[in-house]
Amino acid sequence: MKIAIKNWIARAIKIALLGAIAVAVFGFVVMSLWNWLMPALFGWHLISFWQALGLVVLSKILFGGFHRHERRRKPWRHRMQEGWERMTPEEREKFCEGIAGIWGPARTEPSKSE
Repeated sequence: MKIAIKNWIARAIKIALLGAIAVAVFGFVVMSLWNWLMPALFGWHLISFWQALGLVVLSKILFGGFHRHERRRKPWRHRMQEGWERMTPEEREKFCEGIAGIWGPARTEPSKSE
């Protein structure tokens, strides 16, 4: 039991250390790129390491969010295939007629390679 707890603690320390190193490297890369490009291109000021980390966090909030990515989610092509298979022949024909009015003639059956 004590060995399992020690292994868990050692593993948690390793993960925390690697995470801290990754954050530091990523912050340094953002700071370096900003300080190399932005003043030369736009005349903006240089930023510090902490400002670069703040910029990364702000970008993540604004553009990426902090949600978990579901690995079980099917790609959109599979969802479209499933929807097509659930349609009756009449619904498929109506769908194809609607698409033909927008995009031109549609295939009657989706290809299996997609």
